[in-house]
Amino acid sequence: MRILLAEDDALLGDGLRAGLRQQGFVVDWVRDGLAAERELRAEAANYAAAVLDLGLPLKDGLDVLAGLRRDQITLPVLVLTARDAVPDRIRGLDLGADDYVIKPVDLFELGARLRALVRRSAGQPQELLRAQDVLLDPAARTVLRGGAAVSLSTREFDLLQAMMLGAGRVLSREQLEQQLYSWGQEVDSNAVEVHIHHLRRKLGADLIQTVRGVGYVLLREAAP
Repeated sequence: MRILLAEDDALLGDGLRAGLRQQGFVVDWVRDGLAAERELRAEAANYAAAVLDLGLPLKDGLDVLAGLRRDQITLPVLVLTARDAVPDRIRGLDLGADDYVIKPVDLFELGARLRALVRRSAGQPQELLRAQDVLLDPAARTVLRGGAAVSLSTREFDLLQAMMLGAGRVLSREQLEQQLYSWGQEVDSNAVEVHIHHLRRKLGADLIQTVRGVGYVLLREAAP
């Protein structure tokens, strides 16, 4: 899952980015409110969620959040802030935050909250993702097929998770690339195709279908 992190404190931001990456998130990091607003307005569709500090330089995080919601940008936003007064929490939630977390936060709790936000936004209320005979655990980063463990590379797991969250929707190669890679990472032209080939070999050829000229779709139920 690709996340935008907006945090101006260099030490804290570096720790958050490292901790979320260890849990399998792809993290892009900006350090001021205008950069966060610019990125989210242009690229919201390429992120699964955003982690937004409020005390950002150039533009306050609450103003960023309010502007996004006014423009009908529905990306899940987790506010992570030192502002712990009840009126601040109420205002943040009323302006459209999906969660409001007070610093300091345990990194594993932050990861769990982000996974929950992404699941709910994708209409997946359960912790475990299921499609046909495949079961994916986002927290443990494990995959079972027919009850048997399947070994996947990091990229294969991330691609499968993105497709299971979007099960039934056709996703283009470009959309999938945006979910797998953060800024500055080189992407081979056929990387997605190679990962899908490996997933089909490990999980069955019928799980992911090619929609010629458009992209790929993961079928929640086996085709009749």
